[in-house]
Amino acid sequence: MNKAAITIKDVAREARVSVATVSRALNGHENVAEPVRKLVLEVAARLRYTPHAAARSLSSRRTNTIGVVLPDLYGEFFSELMRGIDGVARERRQHLLVSSYHGDQEQQGAALRAMRGRVDGLLVLSPYAESPGFLTDNLPQSLPTVLINTYLPEQDHPVLSIDDHAGAMTMTRHLLDVGHRRIAFISGPDLNYDARERLRGFRDALAAFGDAAQGIELPGDFDEASGHRAGQELLAAGTLPDAVFAANDMMALGCLYAFAQAGVRVPTDVALAGFDDIPLARFVHPSLTTMQVSIADLGDKAATRLLQLMDGKNTEGEGDKQTLVPTLIVRDSSKPRNEP
Repeated sequence: MNKAAITIKDVAREARVSVATVSRALNGHENVAEPVRKLVLEVAARLRYTPHAAARSLSSRRTNTIGVVLPDLYGEFFSELMRGIDGVARERRQHLLVSSYHGDQEQQGAALRAMRGRVDGLLVLSPYAESPGFLTDNLPQSLPTVLINTYLPEQDHPVLSIDDHAGAMTMTRHLLDVGHRRIAFISGPDLNYDARERLRGFRDALAAFGDAAQGIELPGDFDEASGHRAGQELLAAGTLPDAVFAANDMMALGCLYAFAQAGVRVPTDVALAGFDDIPLARFVHPSLTTMQVSIADLGDKAATRLLQLMDGKNTEGEGDKQTLVPTLIVRDSSKPRNEP
């Protein structure tokens, strides 16, 4: 058989099933018995059949593509988020069209507009705490959309987010509970909603503890360089705090490097903690205490919810605002004061 001429009819004939069954099996539909699906996939692979994407799109009015619009692609947070999204997409035989707007709202709007007609659904992460209407104005109205960690006070789209405020309060209480009283906080970008919520959680936990606790706040940008600068600023002040809580792990690792360069020992001289539990957090020395966010699971859940919308499943009653509560992970970097 001429491999260049292989069609869906050839696969159906070889597998002894209908063309419709082959189509459903190849597109990941649920109403196909698993033995039949395996047979179709085996025959398609053996014949080296490749669906014609353009023809399939014309016939089904679907592109079998999910659009993903993120503020950045750099860093372990976005890598883990994409890992979760990609796992679901591959399982359902969906392609991914990924765009990053590098923190620029105008580029975000352009990225969203560029998705129109190219994708069947959108996953959007937009962290801006101000001017959320800019996002609303550029979202394609009829396109199924799921928001990830995105603050929109009045929105009609499903939202999956992290309880940043509760997570920051939990971490601050942990540092207070093990005896630290002067705690420095390295914050994230001013216009980032997650950063604001983590700072609010830090402040609220200190206020609840009372006057015996003192907070020191330093600016950060959610990257290693800003964590390193904050660490250097604390070193230059002459007197180190008891502990440093960075609003994400990348800044905590940058701060850890600044301390190591100066010969400051963590946690003997100063405790250190982060937020997110990126994979690297457990492999540095000392291993990093952090708030564990299952980032890949966040991507998985968001992609799964989007596919439900794309399939016309509104899942009413299940709740379209899901909040993931981070878990405190205590490692070597925040041992109690005076503990050897």
